Amino acid sequence: MLVTINSLQDVPPQGGMVTEYDRCHMTQYMRLLDAAGEGASWQEAAQIILGLDTQKEPERARLVHDAHLERAHWLSSEGYRQLAAGRTS
Repeated sequence: MLVTINSLQDVPPQGGMVTEYDRCHMTQYMRLLDAAGEGASWQEAAQIILGLDTQKEPERARLVHDAHLERAHWLSSEGYRQLAAGRTS
């Protein structure tokens, strides 16, 4: 899967398995975690990392940002075990 701004889903995959989407968007997930850890605003992260227009579509941008940040937290706390073991769907 070629990762482009157009390949970004509003809501990433849910559930307890690391998916191909997760693997393809790992850089964005890690950057979101870094941005949150550094205290960046969600607007800044959504615009720079996810390529979203926070002025034109603020509600959607917030939803997409929050959903991907939540998935990033899951990957960093649980999903990484599957990646380390080579188990992904």
